[in-house]
Amino acid sequence: MLQTISKHGIRYVLAVPTGQWRSEDFSAAAARRVLGFHRTIPGYQPTRLVHLPGLARRWGVGEILVKDESTRFGLEAFKVLGGSYAVARLMCRRLGIEPAALDFNELAGDDFRRRIGQMTLVTATDGNHGRGVAWAAEQMGLKAVVYMPKGSVQSRVDRIRAHGATVHVTDLNYDDTVRLAGRMSHENGWQAIQDTAAEGDADIPRWIMQGYTTISMEAIDQMAGKRLPPTHVFLQAGVGSFAGAMVAHLAGVFNDEPPRFAVVEPTRAACLLASAAAGDGRPHAVAGDLDTIMAGLACGEPNPMAWEILREFSSAYISCDDYVAANGMRILANPLAGDERIEAGESGAVGIGLLDMLANRPDFIALKTGLDIGPHARILFFNTEGATDPENYREILWHGKYPITT
Repeated sequence: MLQTISKHGIRYVLAVPTGQWRSEDFSAAAARRVLGFHRTIPGYQPTRLVHLPGLARRWGVGEILVKDESTRFGLEAFKVLGGSYAVARLMCRRLGIEPAALDFNELAGDDFRRRIGQMTLVTATDGNHGRGVAWAAEQMGLKAVVYMPKGSVQSRVDRIRAHGATVHVTDLNYDDTVRLAGRMSHENGWQAIQDTAAEGDADIPRWIMQGYTTISMEAIDQMAGKRLPPTHVFLQAGVGSFAGAMVAHLAGVFNDEPPRFAVVEPTRAACLLASAAAGDGRPHAVAGDLDTIMAGLACGEPNPMAWEILREFSSAYISCDDYVAANGMRILANPLAGDERIEAGESGAVGIGLLDMLANRPDFIALKTGLDIGPHARILFFNTEGATDPENYREILWHGKYPITT
């Protein structure tokens, strides 16, 4: 049943996970192979897992952990992990090569470039995914064409073009831009690299999702010394591919004590909340301009593959207004004494902003109770991007743009 905290612009659905979905594609062994591939990329380093003990004490929870993707390969976001792995798997398929021992340096070498010939990658993006695909194309000697929705920030456009990609900013919303990129792919013989399984090549979205499991694999390795698995995982979602990949992998690894997964979306692009609220088990789209500062989450149509996973394991689906993300950015940028600072972009900070409300606002007691958040809770977050829109980042931090509601 759809619930609202109208004073704060929050909507949510609590769910009882069934945990019936399983796939070897997201097993621990599969994730370890993906991590092995990413380790062959020059400059690979695991991103940090940040402990925030001061904030945890202040908010009355056991532990707050943030996997910080703002430094991934110098690209300020996690998306390159999915794009690079999907492109590598695609090249292996084109050449009839077994992917068991993928090596980025070989795929980017002159011999593979000659064998693969001319290939053009095409994708639609709000920014981070397109930059990841453009970077992978640049490294592997391929061409890239990137379509972006209306309102795309110029700094994100420029950073994609800096990798040699052709960029077109459309007058369409994100989902219609995805469809445009798909048409261009068919008309021009280009290869689409898109994380939606609605139509076309189902392998590509699965490979993109598998690529993301390097993040969760690193986090698991980094948590191993404590031997205390997370009790809760907050996951921001657009089409749901990142959230679905994290859930599929983490639920399998922590099968004996699975954490509670909470899916967080922008108010005007909450397609997974709409799918959960419909109650029929099917993915549902939301329409409109999808306006939100959380550009990476401004998607109106779920990835059906991701929805199939999230439907089985999620304990809550929550939509938030933009001020929640902005407040999360300010909190992470201004830590309590002893805690580390984290540069978090709009899409990366919304989970922390939501926990602030859960911990400190009496209006949120029903949701907090439903999620069983208390002193025992060990909560894992993923900061999926840094300040990819520097101007907006400064406005939010320096001038209080998007203030918290009363």
